[in-house]
Amino acid sequence: MSTPDELIAILNRIRDASQDERDAILRQWLKTSSVQNLLQSGNYIVNIADGKEIHIGDRITYQGIDEETKALFRQVQETLQRIDIGKSTQENAQISPQNTSEKFVVTSNSQKQLIPPPPPPKLSTFEFEVVTVDTQGRETKSCGKQAEYFIENLGEGVVLEMVSIPDGKFPMGASKDEEASQEDERPQHIVSIQPFFIGRYPITQAQWRVIATLPKIKHHLNPDPSCFKGDNLPVERVSWHDAYEFCERLSTETGRKYRLPSEAEWEYACRANTTTPFHFGKTITTNLANYCGQDQKINRRSYKGTYADEPLGVYRQQTTEVGSFSANAFGLCDMHGLVWEWCADYQHQNYQGAPSDGSAWVNDGNPESRILRGGSWNSHPHICRSAFRSLDNPSNCNNQIGFRVVCSFI
Repeated sequence: MSTPDELIAILNRIRDASQDERDAILRQWLKTSSVQNLLQSGNYIVNIADGKEIHIGDRITYQGIDEETKALFRQVQETLQRIDIGKSTQENAQISPQNTSEKFVVTSNSQKQLIPPPPPPKLSTFEFEVVTVDTQGRETKSCGKQAEYFIENLGEGVVLEMVSIPDGKFPMGASKDEEASQEDERPQHIVSIQPFFIGRYPITQAQWRVIATLPKIKHHLNPDPSCFKGDNLPVERVSWHDAYEFCERLSTETGRKYRLPSEAEWEYACRANTTTPFHFGKTITTNLANYCGQDQKINRRSYKGTYADEPLGVYRQQTTEVGSFSANAFGLCDMHGLVWEWCADYQHQNYQGAPSDGSAWVNDGNPESRILRGGSWNSHPHICRSAFRSLDNPSNCNNQIGFRVVCSFI
């Protein structure tokens, strides 16, 4: 006989948008049914047939079902009955995809409960300045912009600012005439991006500490892993597995689905509708970002502290507080330099066969190498370009690697 836990697994599978045909039918129904129809269909959610399989979309039958499973069905129905449909203006409202993210969980007293998702976030607007420079690093333009965002309250006075990124298309990668570009950044290709939210800054040590103290899901987290200490400094010395666990705990705590960005989402967010090597323009300066602005010789190889014709800058040799430098046109700070940022994708040698829909590329490649983007405080300017790609083992970490998170509602 199927158990309550098996039922929970199926319901969670539906929520997570698996490709199972039966689940797709129910997801489509959830998206197109009215609230009233959903309530009327409360008795048609699941069926345990012949004591073997759970079939989606059939009438509930209680014959031969153990008492715990019956109680679970009753809780499902009672929860549906508690949905607030008293507002006449919403009687014919459509069920949004976000409503299908309700998750069935097992509470500490072993009772099964339906936890409804939080309401859609309330968006606010913030203002910021966008700076453009020429090849000599001189400011040629400065303009004020606005962006929408929502605030996720993490507790202990710590918040997470999530900026709205619009949908669009962009040429991902670098052309052959871009200075210091590499073959793994090609072929340049058009990618379509769906709207999403991304952290305004890399995850800070204060944000990390709050989430790291939440219950473990799969992986232990050190609440204080960073080399350079400071609440508003970016967290570093975090592996890909650490970042993934952070996203899982954050998702569980907030009821929203947080994750690492795909490589395409990261580059789209970094470029912010620009096609130049940096979102600042044709070069970068250490007045605009935290990177190594000095010439160096490492293992007999010379590295330039400049990218174009700008003067040499400073080498701070450590992280700086997030938001210390100008934002791009989407309102995001620290996309160039500061800390490398983990992406969800596997390593691939180039963009041959890469997805064109903005999704993470997690097939055929090497799962033991994950993509890093953006450069760090220790990187020379050509490495901080929007198109530059790096990689590392998902278990590795150092004081140059951090991350930021993404949340989407479609």
